[in-house]
Amino acid sequence: MSTKLTTIIAALLMMMTSLTGCISSDAEEEAEVIKLAFSVQDDYENVDQNPQIFADYLSEELGMNVEIYPITSEGAAIEALRFGNAHFAFLDGGSGWVGWQQYDLQVAAADVKSDGRAYYEAHAWVLNDSEMAEALNDGNDSTDPFALLAGKTSCHTGWLKSAGMLMPMGYLIGNGYAEVVGDNSSVESLRDTIYEFFNENASIPESGTPYHGYGGAVKCLSEGYGEVAFAKDSTINSYCGSDDESENEDWCLEMERYVPLPAFGQSPSHPVMYNPEYVEDDVLEQVVSAMVAMSDNADGQMILENILNTDSIIEANTVSHLGSYGGLIQNVPGISSYYGDKYDINN
Repeated sequence: MSTKLTTIIAALLMMMTSLTGCISSDAEEEAEVIKLAFSVQDDYENVDQNPQIFADYLSEELGMNVEIYPITSEGAAIEALRFGNAHFAFLDGGSGWVGWQQYDLQVAAADVKSDGRAYYEAHAWVLNDSEMAEALNDGNDSTDPFALLAGKTSCHTGWLKSAGMLMPMGYLIGNGYAEVVGDNSSVESLRDTIYEFFNENASIPESGTPYHGYGGAVKCLSEGYGEVAFAKDSTINSYCGSDDESENEDWCLEMERYVPLPAFGQSPSHPVMYNPEYVEDDVLEQVVSAMVAMSDNADGQMILENILNTDSIIEANTVSHLGSYGGLIQNVPGISSYYGDKYDINN
């Protein structure tokens, strides 16, 4: 082989090695990009609410390139995680449950509520002179306060609300107290199921009406229209528990009048979801640690308050965060189809 030919071959090999190195380097750089599914606006009146600040903060903390993957709905966030277009997304409890059930998306972390918990408990509230309260406190296991709810007038917070309808009805259906009336694949059957188990006067209020929402459900109970109100564990105290009576609602009864039946389960705060198919364990650990540590410094606190609307983020897992909630709402007729339509999920 001539010296000239040998020189040419060596040069070609060096070029190929250099090109391979560039490709490898580009691939490694691409692999280090973390994408957060986030709803974005064209313009922000308050610049501190721009999620790009969150991405920049994580980039600095992690030493990785963090980008915002813009989405327009919870369904779009689920789809982004499902296909690996984004690595993390903040979802509500319902969409988080759908993502878990349909596509095995997992919970990495969760935001906390104002009381420091990542959940609230759902209860049926009754008055202390009701037969349900008596059955609860009589020490007799054969008297079941939930069974005694049959035929009573119920006060719900609204149509398909979590603590005010989905969780209690999921509990009553799942434990054999109530039977589904109508098509088990249609969520509209839930309305007839409520009327059949309780009675036709059950309060299922529309937005803007007097008995709508948590306060409305308790008002419904307090004014004597209903005999059981479905709300969360903190509801009574928030409307009627102030030592200054002028700060309580004018329909409030004395606090001892309200009695909670045992909790149905826990309604989760917003989970941070990810797809384990596209997120390595070491990256997951680093991202969660960085999010949890945000409450320890001023920049992180600003992001928590202005962008994520929470005081802090805690590490969480799928079963502990969504299991109680999902175990109840899965009993509601047609709930999977309803959520699929609500979040515009394409199968």
